[in-house]
Amino acid sequence: MTSQKTLLPVDYYRLPFCQPPGGPKMDHENLGEFLAGDRIESSPYRLNFKVDMYCEQVCITNLGRGEQQGVSPNKMVRAIRKNYHNNWIVDNIPAASKVEDDNTVTTRYWQGFPVGFIASDTKKAYVHNHVNIEVEYHAVETDPTKARIVRFTVEPFSIKHDFEASTDDDDDAAIDEEGNGSSKAFKVADIQNPIESCNTKSANRAHTKYEMIYAHGRAPQEASGRVLFTYDVIWTENANLHWASRWDVYLSMDNAIPAKVHWLSIANSLVIVIVLSAMIAAILVRNLRRDFSRYNRLATDEEKQEDLEEFGWKLVHADVFRPPSFSPLLLAVACGTGAQLLCMTILTILFSAMGFLSPANRGALIMAQLLLYVLMGTVAGYVTARMYKTFKGKSWQKATAAVAFGFPGVCFGLFLIMNIVALSQGSSDAVPVTTMIVLLVLWFGISTPLVFFGAYFGYKQDAIEFPVNTSSIPRQIPDQPWFMGIPFTLLVGGILPFGACFVELYFILASVWMDQYYYVFAFLLLVFLILVVTCAEITVLFCYFQLCGENYHWWWRSFSTAGSTGLYVFLYSFVYFKQLEANQLATYVLYFGYMGLASLGLFLMTGFVGVVTCLWFNKTIYGSIKID
Repeated sequence: MTSQKTLLPVDYYRLPFCQPPGGPKMDHENLGEFLAGDRIESSPYRLNFKVDMYCEQVCITNLGRGEQQGVSPNKMVRAIRKNYHNNWIVDNIPAASKVEDDNTVTTRYWQGFPVGFIASDTKKAYVHNHVNIEVEYHAVETDPTKARIVRFTVEPFSIKHDFEASTDDDDDAAIDEEGNGSSKAFKVADIQNPIESCNTKSANRAHTKYEMIYAHGRAPQEASGRVLFTYDVIWTENANLHWASRWDVYLSMDNAIPAKVHWLSIANSLVIVIVLSAMIAAILVRNLRRDFSRYNRLATDEEKQEDLEEFGWKLVHADVFRPPSFSPLLLAVACGTGAQLLCMTILTILFSAMGFLSPANRGALIMAQLLLYVLMGTVAGYVTARMYKTFKGKSWQKATAAVAFGFPGVCFGLFLIMNIVALSQGSSDAVPVTTMIVLLVLWFGISTPLVFFGAYFGYKQDAIEFPVNTSSIPRQIPDQPWFMGIPFTLLVGGILPFGACFVELYFILASVWMDQYYYVFAFLLLVFLILVVTCAEITVLFCYFQLCGENYHWWWRSFSTAGSTGLYVFLYSFVYFKQLEANQLATYVLYFGYMGLASLGLFLMTGFVGVVTCLWFNKTIYGSIKID
């Protein structure tokens, strides 16, 4: 069960629902499902293929004390007030939720169906103790005698059954009933005031409908006391929906978000990129061409006497490739981790866009991200080693260990805290100890050796060669204008890349926190490429202005300018959090903990893009001029 208010999924049988004979049995799940908090268990609801059922009884269960002022509500009432939803599965298809009122019928293909509802007049909680299970099937083309399930819809109702328990055992009685073919009706109670679908004496029984539930004299079932759970099963052949296309309506969420929204998002992003590219063409290309012509021509005798031959960015040619003054080791480690995350992200989006990581394969996306991150440890080690060797660092072992244990250690430590929070709340988000051991094996057994393997080859390579030599004495940096300070560059450097991707970011957050589906990975690939290009362009622009101001401390500045996109994402998470209606401390810790971790990863990834782009830019311009 999931809730947008708590963000903490809980086990279905934590509430007093009916249980299958012998107790619920856990399905075999992969690592991704455990990490996502999915727990698939068996159900007491019995479905016989192509056999309709009418008001089939499940069990009688006691939901607890009724609602009273000054008395703590029971578990079911608390779950209903926290807006928990049931998530059922039939043949690996999640349940769509059908909601009906006096005028409309709405079917929603995400978030499951609600446990109950709060009445607008009495403000009391009522439980959905009856469901219409509608199953659509499609005949197999090669064998008409066989069929496949292609859609699964649940329409929940609240019915106050007046009943008396059968003389047989409440949970184990089963009798034969006519009209159900070879199936057996499961009877645990005698209903005194049956609606039409529950009236076994009726000659023409009909399935439960909205009109039956809200007929005169009928009332919904309060979420307290002894409650009888019932269900209908409706089988319908759908000749137009093929088995291969059964997930399409879920992935598109029944076109709840039209494709033109994503195209408008991409158009908006392209406008930003085009404007930024035009600025770079107008400012950089024109200015650089003028600078190259001035720097490369021979100075006259008068210019030599007046010492006017050098000004602007050429003046810092002996300092521009000086190692960063603040912690070269930390910058090398940050770039290595950013390269690892960038490779993982690109490969994950590519595989998803090609259809290899479908939501039909539960947990596949998380497993792919985790395994690709582990395998990209070689990239992290190699990039860190090359950068650190270029910075003339001596603590090679320390740098390699830092990239192997730094960011993964932060992730695992935060994940451990989140796991403790989930355990304290009794959430199914809590990961078992065995899964923790698997994560540690992936970290220490695969990722860490690959990091050292990549670092070995990185240190074997020559340091990055620069077109100019670095002087032994650092040049004094003149006072900088306010608009070249760190606060302003962080403010402007992150707003454009964030503006290029925030629409897709909204949909991604909705899929993570609101249980919606996100499967437009082709759009995401385009937006991600636009994000990378925007980060690169804005960083190069600021780097040029910085060098023209004779400030050669560009290493960390380029990293933070592009990385500030992650800061904007974290600030946007505060705005998005208002939609979740959360009111628990555990929810705050869970949400902002994971959003902070995601923003940190984006900060490192885009920061690496900024450093690499500026390094290429500086090598190019300084390699194009003559140095005396």
